[in-house]
Amino acid sequence: MLTHIALDAMGADKAPEPEIRGAILACRTLPVRVHLVGPQEKLRPLLNEYLDGERLPIDIIHASEHIGMDEKAAHAVRTKRDSSMRVGLRLVREKKVAGFFTAGNTGAAMATAKMVLGALPGVDRPALAMVMPTTAGSPCVLLDVGANVDCKPHNLEQFAVMGELYARSVLKIARPRVGLLSIGEEEGKGNDLTTETFPLLKQLPINFIGNVEGRDIYNGHVDVIVCDGFVGNVALKTSEGLTRLVRDMLKQSLNTTVTAQVGALLSRKAFNAFKKRLDPSEYGGAPLLGVRGVCIIGHGSSNERAIYNGIRVTAEFAQAGINERIEKEFAQRPPAPPQLGDVGLPLQ
Repeated sequence: MLTHIALDAMGADKAPEPEIRGAILACRTLPVRVHLVGPQEKLRPLLNEYLDGERLPIDIIHASEHIGMDEKAAHAVRTKRDSSMRVGLRLVREKKVAGFFTAGNTGAAMATAKMVLGALPGVDRPALAMVMPTTAGSPCVLLDVGANVDCKPHNLEQFAVMGELYARSVLKIARPRVGLLSIGEEEGKGNDLTTETFPLLKQLPINFIGNVEGRDIYNGHVDVIVCDGFVGNVALKTSEGLTRLVRDMLKQSLNTTVTAQVGALLSRKAFNAFKKRLDPSEYGGAPLLGVRGVCIIGHGSSNERAIYNGIRVTAEFAQAGINERIEKEFAQRPPAPPQLGDVGLPLQ
């Protein structure tokens, strides 16, 4: 049986070519049916051209508008009622598809998902969870990476529960180690948010190992790292910049120092393997945890490989039933106390 996935065909920086090519690649190799969401008159000729007569489980759902990367999320969500994001997420709400993937405006995707799908009971704010590579070869889940600029301690407590469930259910980590991102490992280190969050995480029925530092994102000593969206987004974007720097410097060094043909071939193979481990297109995007439906958000610079992996991760997330597990977990917990001025502000 094929898993139905709605794909925002107008999300990426170079849309819709990466989305169409990625959808074709996914439908050739995965048990999925992809519904491209966007303007029929623009998508149909390109899809027919790339298919070149090949029959694949791909169709087009018309949406007359799309939200650009430079648009203000709140305004765009209110005014563009037939955007590819809103139409795609409506398909999720109506259970016509198992999940939705977009490489578009992060703030708009989060705001639209909250409006169309709604938050799960007990979840005050959804969080974006990003899988990061580590030197140990195991993944590390970092959340929140941009859905909420300002958080309260009980928000981070909820992020910890959702991240731990995600690591167990999707990444198949039996007993995930959960850490709180701070400026030191000692319990008293950090700002008001981290020091007030620490005791909340300590009393949760999870494997909380205490405070962790920025270097722990990559060393494999922790499986889930919790932080507010401002800090998480800075960490994520810094990581992306550092990855490009290391990759480019290594490539330059190989080109200037390797002269023997055999040595060059071996070095190139090693470099390609290294590049693949750090390539964000291999990780498929960040799930928005805590909404009533599957919504995965990819990078704006996504190429066809990243779109393919986004579709793959969306299908895997839906099949794992993460939302149902989160809802069940929070149904067993007392509601968080109301907080004055508790308003989430998504990053653009």
